[in-house]
Amino acid sequence: MPDIHIHRDHRLGLKKAREVALQWAEEVEAKFGMDCTILEGQTSDTVTFTRTGVAGELIVAADHFDLQARLGFLLGAFSKTIETEIEKNLDALLAGSVAAVKTRPAATKPGRTGARKAGKT
Repeated sequence: MPDIHIHRDHRLGLKKAREVALQWAEEVEAKFGMDCTILEGQTSDTVTFTRTGVAGELIVAADHFDLQARLGFLLGAFSKTIETEIEKNLDALLAGSVAAVKTRPAATKPGRTGARKAGKT
C-alpha cells in the first residue's frame, strides 16, 4: 500500500493532461531533486519519479490523474504534509490548465524541457 495516494478527475483530454504532467514533472525535478521519466502509451502515460526516500508514479489518463508514492522511513513521518503539498501543486496545475484550455489558441504548444521521455509503451 502506498504512503500517498492522490486521485484527481479532470476533463482535459489526454493531450492536455500530458502537458500538465510534463509541467508537474519539471517542477518536482527542479524543486525537490526528483528524477522523472515519462512513458507514453496509447491511452495513458506513466510518470515515474524517484529520489532518496521517495519512489512513485503518476498515471496520466484522458480523464484522471492517479499518483501513488512510497516514502522512506525518514520521510514517512511527514507523509500528510508531503501529500498536502502534492495536492496543492497538482490542483494548481489543473486549475491553470482548465483556464488555459478556455483561452489559449489550439495551435500554441508549450516548450519542453526537463523530464525525459522514455518512449512509447
